Amino acid sequence: MGAGRQPPDGLTFARAVWREVRRIPRGRVATYGQLAARLGRPRAARAVGRAMRECPPDVPWHRVVNARGGISVRARMSGMVTQRIRLEAEGVKLRGGRVALPRHRWVPADGASPRRKER
Repeated sequence: MGAGRQPPDGLTFARAVWREVRRIPRGRVATYGQLAARLGRPRAARAVGRAMRECPPDVPWHRVVNARGGISVRARMSGMVTQRIRLEAEGVKLRGGRVALPRHRWVPADGASPRRKER
């Protein structure tokens, strides 16, 4: 990227998503919709999902789940297994393939995490 040039809008959003996901502590999860809302785009849960498909290796992608607390569907089944193993290693309990969101949802210190029911 040349001096003074801005990255495409999608890349800017993706970087914001990755930065936010890096803030999620061990043992906590966030939903795609929760992250979208925190970034000021409450209807952009799918855009968060697209950003997560391309995340750098240092982003704890396994801490992002769907609105029901379900394991994210990755390109391969091995990704789903890896996500479950990583979450369980951090103390996140899964029952029926889902995380108990009331117990494990990340609520940032700034309190900007929406508590509404997601679809």
